Amino acid sequence: MKGKSDTICAISTAPGVGGIAVIRISGDNSFKISQKIFSGNVREQESMSVKFGMIMDGEHVIDEVLLSKFISPRTFTGEDVIEISCHGSIFIQQEILRVLIEKGCRMADHGEFTKRAFLNGKMDLSQAEAVADLIASESAAQHNLAMSQMKGGFSKDISALRQKLLDFSSLIELELDFSEEDVEFADRKELYRLVGNILSKVTELIDSFRVGNVIKTGIPVAIIGPPNSGKSTLLNALLKEDRAIVSEIAGTTRDAIEDRISIDGILFRFIDTAGLRETEDVIENQGIKLALEKAKSARVILFLYDASESNLVEMNRLLSSIERMENGTEHLMILANKCDKIDTHKIDSSHLLISAKSGTGLVELKTKLVDTVGRAAIQQGNHIVTNVRHYSLLIQVSESILQVKNGMDSELSSDLLALEIRRSLHYLGELTGEISTEDILGNIFSRFCIGK
Repeated sequence: MKGKSDTICAISTAPGVGGIAVIRISGDNSFKISQKIFSGNVREQESMSVKFGMIMDGEHVIDEVLLSKFISPRTFTGEDVIEISCHGSIFIQQEILRVLIEKGCRMADHGEFTKRAFLNGKMDLSQAEAVADLIASESAAQHNLAMSQMKGGFSKDISALRQKLLDFSSLIELELDFSEEDVEFADRKELYRLVGNILSKVTELIDSFRVGNVIKTGIPVAIIGPPNSGKSTLLNALLKEDRAIVSEIAGTTRDAIEDRISIDGILFRFIDTAGLRETEDVIENQGIKLALEKAKSARVILFLYDASESNLVEMNRLLSSIERMENGTEHLMILANKCDKIDTHKIDSSHLLISAKSGTGLVELKTKLVDTVGRAAIQQGNHIVTNVRHYSLLIQVSESILQVKNGMDSELSSDLLALEIRRSLHYLGELTGEISTEDILGNIFSRFCIGK
């Protein structure tokens, strides 16, 4: 049976061969078990110190290692922790794990070290979730958001609001005990102001999810336009690799090709799509249909046309169909490609002049992309919601708080008002982990890697 009192171990570095690997041990018996396999004196080693020695299996030397010791409660998990830095051979890693398990450790579950940190009060639940986001971050913007959440600003705001609401809830519950005496302990005007503040804050956080989600997953950018306008060449130029097939034959791209790139610390997902035209080719038509679907869901649309051979009537028809989309004009950028082959004075001044082949205009394009959706998004505030679980709970908080507000407007009785407040408190508590169940925790930490 697995239990919270078990001493756990796992490889905490990335799987595979490397210069070194780190094996982490946490639990009450970390020092005792480590002493059984380490040539140095673990018991007398000071906290936050490192010792050189051998990992032994009886008389057999497995590896020369550095052993770091951390005494609770000043550790990541809040428990006694040992970290063994060994050579990065897969065989050595597995051998050290084997002898640790033989001496009394068990293999850690996914995210169990971070879960223990949460259970031992080293961080709240939203901070623990930010650890996974930090590990997965691929851009400066993702890193900044994860670090901001790890610092606990989001949690502190939510906890402070919850505590104030809890205080009012206690007073209203007290009123119920004196219902026959018709007394009022909770100032309804002050409660009304608090409810308004919570609703305003929660609405702000809910609205931030749209920004946070695209920063976390990458801002989708659809490259669309007529065939042979240079869409695949542009994608390859942005990625600096031959990701898409480039051909003079119209209709070469029939499926959506997607790849990601970080520009000034912001992750963008570029999607090269089939050329838009009328065709009787069944497969190409499917590609064109997919192109329009990608355009509908994109945050940014790059409409690319060949400025040296453009058919203005056809181009305007395609642009009109894009502008009729729900998000068609939100972030539509029109790019005049092959500008090195034409008299640029004849091009509409609102169009960005580029040459995907030579690279002309690509620096300006990247700057416009970042300015349009990147910097503005990050500057919205410190607390941007990126987590779907948080977003879902905030929606429930908003709905329940609105019920409290409506109840006060209609002079709802104290017992029914208390019921709505308790519901709001529950959802606020779930956000930070003040209220949690084993199922919720299991679902969250199962997404972590083993060793973290």
